[in-house]
Amino acid sequence: MASPPLIELRGISKRFGGVRALDDVSMSLAPAEIHCLAGENGSGKSTLIKVISGVYQPDGGEILIDGEVVDKLDPAASIARGVQVIYQDLSLFPTLTVVENLFLNTYLRERRRGVDWGRGRKMAKEVLERLDVSLDLDASVETLSAAGRQIVAIARAVLADARLIIMDEPTTALTGREVARMFRIVRDLQAQGIAILFVSHKMREMLEISERLTVFRNGSKVAEGPIAEFDERKITRAMTGRDLNTGRFAAPEVSPGTTPRLELRGVGIGKDVRDISLQILPGEVVGLSGRIGAGRTALAKAIFGLGQEVTGDILVDGKPYRPASVTEAIDAGIAYVPEDRLSEGLFLSRSIQDNAISAALDGYAPRLWIDRKRARDETRAMFDDMQISAPGPEVPVSTLSGGNQQRVVIGRWLMTDARVLILNGPTVGVDVGSKEQIHSIIHGLTRDKGLAVIMISDDLPELAANCNRVLAMADGRLTGELTGDALTEDALETALSAETEGEPA
Repeated sequence: MASPPLIELRGISKRFGGVRALDDVSMSLAPAEIHCLAGENGSGKSTLIKVISGVYQPDGGEILIDGEVVDKLDPAASIARGVQVIYQDLSLFPTLTVVENLFLNTYLRERRRGVDWGRGRKMAKEVLERLDVSLDLDASVETLSAAGRQIVAIARAVLADARLIIMDEPTTALTGREVARMFRIVRDLQAQGIAILFVSHKMREMLEISERLTVFRNGSKVAEGPIAEFDERKITRAMTGRDLNTGRFAAPEVSPGTTPRLELRGVGIGKDVRDISLQILPGEVVGLSGRIGAGRTALAKAIFGLGQEVTGDILVDGKPYRPASVTEAIDAGIAYVPEDRLSEGLFLSRSIQDNAISAALDGYAPRLWIDRKRARDETRAMFDDMQISAPGPEVPVSTLSGGNQQRVVIGRWLMTDARVLILNGPTVGVDVGSKEQIHSIIHGLTRDKGLAVIMISDDLPELAANCNRVLAMADGRLTGELTGDALTEDALETALSAETEGEPA
C-alpha cells in the first residue's frame, strides 16, 4: 500500500477582508519530493506557505499530515511535525557565530539551564558534514557570503528534524556557481528523506531542480503536474494568463560623433575598483556582469556620490562631473536604483506620492512648503507611465507587490529628469510578468528620452535580452565585452565561469 502524502491540502480558502488570497486550493507534497511552487507576486504563494507553517488559519478546507486531519495547525505544531520555512531574509542572528545560530534553537527547545558548547560544536560540525559543506563555526554570520548564510539556514532546519523544508526564493542573491552548490545540497537532503517546497520566480531553476510543479494565479491553482510536462513558455502562460515577449530588444540608432551620456576615463575607487574606462551613449543599455565582489556595486555607488573618493575622470554629456554627494549626482542627471529596494530604496510606510517626490523634494517645496497640486499631478503621470497596479498614489508603498514597488523606485528617479539610470538588480524578487513590463518600460524610456542605462544583474537571460553590450568585471577591473551576435547566455556563462575558476566551493 502506498504511503500517504507528507502534507495534503484539500479545498483551502483564505480571505483578508474582501480579498480572497486562496480560493479552494488543493495540493499535496509526497515524502522526499522536490516540488516547485510558482506564481506572480500576489498570486497566493506566501499565504499558502503561512497556512502550511501554521501562521495563518484557513477559513475553509482541511490540512492532512501523514494522512491524518490536523484540527488546528499553529507554528509550534507545524515545527513539531517537521515543517521548517526558510524565508528570503533567512531569519538569522547576524552578530552571532555560525555555531550559536545553529545551536540556539536546540538550546531554547530543551530549556536547559546551562549551555553545553562542546555539544553545540559537535552538532554544528555533524550537520555541516551531513550537508557536505565547510564553514568556520566561529565566524559571525554577518561576515559570511549570501551562500554561506543560506547554508546556515538550511543546516538549522535540518537540526530541527525537518521533514519538509520550504525555501522562499533561495537563490535571489546567489551566483551561478553558488546556485549549483545549493541544488546539490537540496538533492542530498532529498536522498536523506527530506521533502523540499521550492518557491521561485526563475523558470530555469524550476525546470532544473523540481520533480513536480504547481502554479498559482490570483489565489487559485491553475496548473500542476510532473516537471517534464512544462517548459518556460507553458509556465509563463500559466503564471500570467498570456504569452510574454521574450525576444531581444533592438539596439538604438546613434548618429556618428554623438556625445556619450556617461564617460569614465581611468576611474578608480579606493581598493575596490581600478582603471575603469567606458562610454555609454544616449538610448543605450549596457550590462555589467561579474561575480559578487567584483566591484560592480562599488562603482555604481561611487558614480552616484555614495562611495569613496573617486580618481580619474567622469563626464556626463561631455561635461566634467565629480560625484561628491548624492545631491550633486541628482543635479547632474544621475539616478541609482539600489540592489535592496526595501532597505535602501523606499520609505515603506509612506505613500507612493511621498516616495515619488522624495528624490527631488526641493523642486516641490521652493517656499518651504510642498506644492501639493504639482506633486499630485506629476506623481499621477508617473503612476500611469510606470503602469503601477494600485488603487492610487495615496496608498502606502508597503501594500504593493515587489514588482510595483520596483516601478515606484524607478519612476521616482525619472521624475528628476535623469539622463543616466543605474539599475542594480532591477528585477530581483520580481515575478515574470512584472519583469517583462519593467524591461519594456526601461526600453521605452531609452528610445523616447535618450536615457542611458547601466544594468547590473546576475540574471544572464535578463542581460542577454536587454543589453546592447555587456561588460564583464572581476577584481575591480573590466575584463571583457560582449556585443552583437556574440552576446548570448552561453557566452556570458562562459565568461563568468572563467572568472570564478579555481574559487573554493
